[in-house]
Amino acid sequence: MNHANWSAFTKRIPVKSTVEKIYRAWGTQEGLEKWFLRSAVFITTEKKQRERTSFIQKGDTFTWHWHGYSDSVFEKREVISANGKDQIQFTFSGGCLVTVTALPVGDITICELKQENIPSDDNPNTNLYVGCGEGWTFYLANLKSYLEGGLDLRNKDVTITKVINS
Repeated sequence: MNHANWSAFTKRIPVKSTVEKIYRAWGTQEGLEKWFLRSAVFITTEKKQRERTSFIQKGDTFTWHWHGYSDSVFEKREVISANGKDQIQFTFSGGCLVTVTALPVGDITICELKQENIPSDDNPNTNLYVGCGEGWTFYLANLKSYLEGGLDLRNKDVTITKVINS
């Protein structure tokens, strides 16, 4: 298998929302917990917990937990950049780099997510290209659902497992 084509992917979704609302959904603890995470804690470079409503900054570290999973499943990574306007970058599983950009197009905004530096892996059970691609597809659809109509599609029941919405 040639892994050169499996080291990155881009997912895009049109959202009837503003660049500012999409950035706030990605760039604050409060925003992320409304459509993506059960818990999103950010620690500043001064080792203080960032306020729930304040924007994340370059150098912040974070610990993320998801609905539908126990506390033993988490990501502890770093914010690489956050421009306060339309783009955020952070490290993710396997040392990947994720870039989220909000792009205005007429009266909608494209939310674009690019995951790069995906390590090679022939095992479908551990392959980040497949697993993360599936996860981000759901969560981008949930972001759209939440911002356009207020409906959160996540499974929040830890007794229901192996479903695409947790």
